[in-house]
Amino acid sequence: MKPHFNPRARVMQGAIGLALAAAIAGNWLAIHFYGILVFTLTWESLPLALAMAAAQCWLSVGVFIVCHDAMHGSLVPGKPKLNGAIGAVLLALYAGFGWKQLRDAHFAHHKLAGHAGDPDFDEHHPDDFFRWYGTFFKRYFGWRSLLYVHTVVGIYWLVIGVPMVQIVLLYGLPALGSSLQLFYFGTYRPHCHREGQPFADRHNARSNDFGTLASLATCFHFGYHLEHHHRPDVPWWSLPAAKRAGVGDTELTAKVPA
Repeated sequence: MKPHFNPRARVMQGAIGLALAAAIAGNWLAIHFYGILVFTLTWESLPLALAMAAAQCWLSVGVFIVCHDAMHGSLVPGKPKLNGAIGAVLLALYAGFGWKQLRDAHFAHHKLAGHAGDPDFDEHHPDDFFRWYGTFFKRYFGWRSLLYVHTVVGIYWLVIGVPMVQIVLLYGLPALGSSLQLFYFGTYRPHCHREGQPFADRHNARSNDFGTLASLATCFHFGYHLEHHHRPDVPWWSLPAAKRAGVGDTELTAKVPA
């Protein structure tokens, strides 16, 4: 069964998607530049710095989820160039990632979920969090990302004169924390092999049982993962409704947009 969209629903989905993307990415950039270029780190300001780092970690997860919707064309339905432009810019800012490389890898994940050849899966350690994360990190964080991050850090530290401890706290830790958060809630929990917990179908995915607020806080609803695999056209903010509707209980596959 393929999803049906009327033109008005597509326009509304795009408007909501763009508004949420602007809020997430705008706050992410605002906190980053304030924390690096304006904020002064002292013992007295450390609690605020920790709060900003936590917010930045969560918003970084949101930025990646926005890019993920852009990959599937669900950010702005029917506008592949706009989806591609938004995804490419945000992925580059996130960690110097290449749009086409990550999009192709994600489509491969949907095609081969939980099998050899799935770039998001470690078939040699299907239940080992740390080894799987190491494999995941090495596959995606290549020379391009290393060059980007080192360049950014070099400019902040050597050119602008931002203290390294401030760069680590407000740039490095949120970035690393968000990768762990995305991996654990969006890849490991949904796809790991657990004794006594078989997968429901060929997607080799499961959804968490978190409530809506906990789901939003952990991974912008990406933990409702079986629903996403059944309906990749559904944007992140509609996944709770898809779960309530039982989309993950019935095979409702949709064509993955190019």
